[in-house]
Amino acid sequence: MSSEPGSQPSARPWTGQSRPTTARPQTAGSVRYEGSYVVAVLEGRGVSREVGIAALDKDTGKVMLVQVADCQTYVKSLHQMHIHQPCLVLIPDTFLSASDAALAPSGKRAPSTSLLVEYIREEFPGVQIEPVGRRYWNDAGGLEFILQLCVEDNERAGTILAVSSKYYALSSACALFKYAEGRMNTRFAAGSLRIKYIPVEGTMMIDPDTARNLELVGNMTSKKSSHSLFGILNHTYTPMASRLLRVNILSPITVQSSIDARLDVVEELVNAEDRFTYVREALKTLNKMDFDKLIAALAASEVRATTNSKPASFRISQILNLRNIVKNLPLLRKALEGCHSQLLKIVIDMLSDERIDRIEQIVSTHLNEEGVTAKGGLAALNARVYAVRANCNRLLDVARETYKENVGDIFQLNRTLSQECGLPLTLVYQETGFVFVLKKNDLEGELPAGFVNVAMKKGRWMFSSMELKKMNSRMKDALDETLILSDKIIQDLIAHIIGDIGALYKASEAVALIDMLWSFAHASIMRNYVRPEFTGTLAIKSGRHPILETLHSVATLVPNDVYCDDSSSFQLIQGPNMSGKSTYLRQVGLLTVMALCGCFVPAEYASFRVHDALLTRLSNDDDMEKSLSTFASEMASSAMILGRRLGVCISGAGQDLFRCGCAGLATPKSLVLVDELGRGTSPREGVGISHAIAEGLIALKSFVFFATHFTELTKTLSRQPTVINLHLSVQRNRTSTANFGMSFQYKILDGASDDFSHYGVELARLADLPPDVLVEGKRVAETLHALQTQQEGASESAKTAVKRKALLRLRTQLVQAYEHSALPDRELMAYVGRFQKDIARAFIQR
Repeated sequence: MSSEPGSQPSARPWTGQSRPTTARPQTAGSVRYEGSYVVAVLEGRGVSREVGIAALDKDTGKVMLVQVADCQTYVKSLHQMHIHQPCLVLIPDTFLSASDAALAPSGKRAPSTSLLVEYIREEFPGVQIEPVGRRYWNDAGGLEFILQLCVEDNERAGTILAVSSKYYALSSACALFKYAEGRMNTRFAAGSLRIKYIPVEGTMMIDPDTARNLELVGNMTSKKSSHSLFGILNHTYTPMASRLLRVNILSPITVQSSIDARLDVVEELVNAEDRFTYVREALKTLNKMDFDKLIAALAASEVRATTNSKPASFRISQILNLRNIVKNLPLLRKALEGCHSQLLKIVIDMLSDERIDRIEQIVSTHLNEEGVTAKGGLAALNARVYAVRANCNRLLDVARETYKENVGDIFQLNRTLSQECGLPLTLVYQETGFVFVLKKNDLEGELPAGFVNVAMKKGRWMFSSMELKKMNSRMKDALDETLILSDKIIQDLIAHIIGDIGALYKASEAVALIDMLWSFAHASIMRNYVRPEFTGTLAIKSGRHPILETLHSVATLVPNDVYCDDSSSFQLIQGPNMSGKSTYLRQVGLLTVMALCGCFVPAEYASFRVHDALLTRLSNDDDMEKSLSTFASEMASSAMILGRRLGVCISGAGQDLFRCGCAGLATPKSLVLVDELGRGTSPREGVGISHAIAEGLIALKSFVFFATHFTELTKTLSRQPTVINLHLSVQRNRTSTANFGMSFQYKILDGASDDFSHYGVELARLADLPPDVLVEGKRVAETLHALQTQQEGASESAKTAVKRKALLRLRTQLVQAYEHSALPDRELMAYVGRFQKDIARAFIQR
């Protein structure tokens, strides 16, 4: 049992009332994504802005510890909170201002509410924020809690070593466990919790706005829709795998060896039909079994005598679920025998822990083999009543016999009344006892006298009688005594199992991983995905948008190629509205996330770079909640990416989002997607700010896909050697009867194109504007374009830029050939020889 380090735990260690919850009501569609973590957050007041996070999943008992050095907009911290979706956020009471006095306990308060708290309120508007006394945020107390509660396994030493120097994470853990004891009335057995420190260095950072705009885990239009990356990849059988998939999509791994190990497993499952089928059948036996929730329920069960049958019934159900799990795990282990992938061999070792066999032996010795736990009704009740083997307790055997006789009397009463009344009565067990049931069509007229509590439910008459109520009461007494006596034996079992609970945690991780990778293989087979490579170059042949592919037939989709390396790291994409620019950008982001998760991707060939962050500026909407216009919202996103390189500072509404000195998130290893920047202000200023931000991104050397309507950027950025111009193909209709002057090909092509320079006039024709207005609009546009073309000409700087691009591309191609080529020497020499001819041709043309 846990207690406060150094003192006795207090039943209610702080005063003050909690703010009433404003959480949204859960629905069938929203419950999948609703938070279940209680998250404690502590921010340091130093220059580095260290933030410590401790998250406890109240359903599964997982504890995650994180400590990050964040920027002024707290993007990294909010990202971690989105991964561990909170249902309650704990903060020190000193983070609240005097105006929030109703929320905070009495004592010293900050002159103003912490900026981090304001961001949390904005990002999670329906989540309750609970203040906790500052004295409970103690790093020594947090470490003592971890030493006491962390499960004994091979990861314990590493976890303790990793967190021992993390002051803010440990302090958050102390407040979290104190809150669990004092307010949640939950105490955990010693050595029973899976506590992990999550290093942020080994995962790709995806900010919350990017996750929403790319529809990684939820559809933007409808919460109930499965049209998201999570929805199309989630073919898992177990809840643990579903949660693991969500975490991996929001935070893909960036260790290439780990990614390759996952891809090896997916490839083996895809190519070996028998292995794929055996694993699927083994996972079906574990369908909807939540190991984590079961383990948490066992760990949180305080071993003590009880006179209440409800907790006793719950514990018996949990031990029956544990019986089913340990009996079915060998099936999965057998399905993986003979595998070739190294990761699958590790999974087999995790499932072959001798402690699992010991748990199975303990459970089998005391529980009946027969009887699968049903969802409800009499079958589920009998499974709990007869869970414990006979002759374990003489009083239990007597109570069960009494229960059996009472149930037999009830069924005899049903047969007697059926004969006397001439009605085909049946019995249904509910929580309050048995009731008579009669189909609506089997009753003509009214029920005979003597029946009470008559009600119509789902086309059936349901009713009782005074005799049945008396029998139910006698049966209930025998049932309660049976469950309470069984619970005494079950608690002894749990006390023995708790010592080996680390093996169950390992098994849960193993099942979740293989279930998720099988889900990847299933999706890859269904939609003909291919295995990606990691060569440092982003090269995709005939890539397809993974979500749109599920909405349309393959024949109607237009696949597109992508090529981006160090010599072409900034890709400027143009095209009219509805030509597919946004879809192309989102496709690049989604395929990158899929590859880093270890999944195959929809393409004919795919090569990727391992990115440390995926940063986007995709939405053109204003933000009324933050009092930000479209342009202000654009600048906020750009400031997050570039940070102090941008140096934007405005006053008034939203000023906290634009404070200078914020370190940017983008690095040379980041992937940045920018769509329609600068559209929220005047064209001239939009071009200027877009050019400035583009130059900042070019200087970072990130892989950038920059979609824009500003044709001026193709010329103002042309001197940059890494800038590549692309456009979406548009075909003009030559027939005079066409209502629309062009058709979209949705195909990405090299170079900047003027084919869509007056597409706005063509689109305006659909609005039935007067013909003279259209003619005048087109004339002015053509005149301005002619003047601009007349003023432009070939310059020495343009020629120099072309040479620089050619040399940079040659260098990149040589490095790629040296590091990743698998060609024989003779073919490699011929391949390199073509580089020489290409570079010579480029210089001769200039």
